[in-house]
Amino acid sequence: MTLPPGQRAIDGFPRFGTHLHRPPPSIPSDPVIHIGGAVTEPFDVSLAHLATLPRRELTADFHCVAGWSATGLRWEGVAFEAFYRTVIEPSLPRPASPTAVVFGGLDGYQSIVSIEDALGAEVLIAEQLDGRPLDADHGAPVRLISPDQYGFVSTKHLCRIEVHTAEPATTYHRAPLIQLGLQLVKPHPRARVWQEERHRYLPARAVRPVYRRIVPAIRSASARGRTRPDPEG
Repeated sequence: MTLPPGQRAIDGFPRFGTHLHRPPPSIPSDPVIHIGGAVTEPFDVSLAHLATLPRRELTADFHCVAGWSATGLRWEGVAFEAFYRTVIEPSLPRPASPTAVVFGGLDGYQSIVSIEDALGAEVLIAEQLDGRPLDADHGAPVRLISPDQYGFVSTKHLCRIEVHTAEPATTYHRAPLIQLGLQLVKPHPRARVWQEERHRYLPARAVRPVYRRIVPAIRSASARGRTRPDPEG
């Protein structure tokens, strides 16, 4: 098995995210994806409507920027390009030239993706993982999946999509401490795994040994916040 430079295969698919030791965010009883930004008028898309769009299955690896890769994951959902062409593009004013898409999650995190990368052939709005609905630890009810980019692009608990015609502000999280940390290490704007585009300014090889030292601690903290199975079930 060939992995991108600096990546190591691991067993399983660990829970990582901005909430670390805290439980995942609560899921609304009637979740929607809010569409905003350069559209003529903001609107909501229900997950029931999402389920009517053409389905796509994808087997792909998930590459965390911290250096681990979960391999052979089976995702199912809707290709983002199909969602964009069917749902978002008709709502854009003419002439509009989108350059970036912002994907926001219920946990407050957001990723900023160029329109070129967002419309990639393997980018999904995923609803299922390995034949089951997404659980809360891995982004329920739906999440973005972009296998050719590092995992920080693949926003979990997707609830908001904004289309921009100019470079959006690089605000990654509403929590000041998380935002400060992400500003300091500045994610790469393309985040392509095979080019090892981990960070905008830090050399990729220089951060590899740092991540290898801190990942076990992050993984341990994240595990403490996992969704616990119902003891009655």
